[in-house]
This record gives sequence, C-alpha cells and structure tokens, in this order.
Amino acid sequence: KFIISLKTYAIIPVKSFSKAKTRLNIPQIKREAICKEMLEEVLQTLSKCKSIDNIVIVSKDDAAIKLGESFGATQIFDDDLGVNQAVDLADQHLVDLEYNCSVIFPQDIPMMESSDIDSLLGFLKSRNSVMLVPSRQFNGTNALVRYYANSMKTQYDKGSYSYQLDAAKSVTQNVSVALIRRMMLDIDDEFDLAFMLKQNEKPDFCKKIRNILSL
Repeated sequence: KFIISLKTYAIIPVKSFSKAKTRLNIPQIKREAICKEMLEEVLQTLSKCKSIDNIVIVSKDDAAIKLGESFGATQIFDDDLGVNQAVDLADQHLVDLEYNCSVIFPQDIPMMESSDIDSLLGFLKSRNSVMLVPSRQFNGTNALVRYYANSMKTQYDKGSYSYQLDAAKSVTQNVSVALIRRMMLDIDDEFDLAFMLKQNEKPDFCKKIRNILSL
C-alpha cells in the first residue's frame, strides 16, 4: 500500500480588501469588512486543521497581513498583480523548505470546515497528483492541491477551472476533481451571500455578516 508522508502548506492569495469583491453590490466599507471577516474565518479553519503544517498569505493589504500574523501565518508581500503571480511568489519562497504538498485556497470560502480539508487531502493516493475543487457554478477553482508542491503553473486569470484542469493534465495523469459542498461555496455576489446566510451553517459567522450588512 502506498503511504504518503505529507508536509503541506496552504497558500491564500489575498487581493487588497478595497479592490476585492466589486460584484457585491454594497457600499465599499461593508465590502471591505466582509472580506476581512471571510479571510479571518478561512484562517481560523486552516489553523485548526491537522493536515496543514503552515499557512502562507500573499498580499499587499496591511489588514490582511496583520490578520495572517495573528494566526502565525507566513506573510509574503506582493503588488496585487494577480493570483498566479501570488502563487509563484509563495512557491519561490517555500522551494527550499521541505514541503512536498501545497493547497491553494481563495479568501472567500468561509463555509469550509477543517474536516473538509482533511477529507480533501485524504483523497491523495499517489505522488505527482493534482486535485481540484471547483466552485458551485464550475467557473472557478476553490481549492487546488499540488503534490509535488509547485508541480504546475496556475491559471486563475483565465476565469474558469477548466483551464486549471488542462494545465494539471499537461503535467500529470493523476488529476482528480473533488466535489466538497462547503468548499464549493464562494462569495462573489449578493446571491452567493444570500444563499450562505439562508443556509446558516456557521451561525456565529453568519451573524457577523448580517451585522455588517445592517450597519
């Protein structure tokens, strides 16, 4: 039986809160506050996760960097040049360390639980593997597992997870798609927000978001 010994880092590329989530049709001050709460929730979930050894935040946003610091994350400064550039920076920074697996998460999937991440990494069956978790609409990538850690260049700017799938298939035959419900819910617009609040799976978090919206 193939036994995998993983040392895994999670990469969270964070767009400046002031520029993020422009499709959310609410005042900027509320958008920024919601982005901060979502990132904090994702960090909280990752910090409780047994299968993640280190968290890396790539951002130029001071508030995001400080938040990462409070969870013991490694911070890498970037110039908001996009997700692919942010992932490249993280890969370069960690190449000399002994991590053999990486998972890229966006900042806007606050509903995932630590057990979802453990399940995802539990699906890894062989070296030189890539796993993707698409968004609910199958138009984005909500988690990307690369084992080995920097085995493929990411394709986030193309706007569809099918491009990531093609990029993965160009480097390995071991490509799989995992459909993990809570991880597939990202918050891009007010419909996603309304759906999340209606589901109310994390009542404390949802209450914080309702409080921001009612200000």
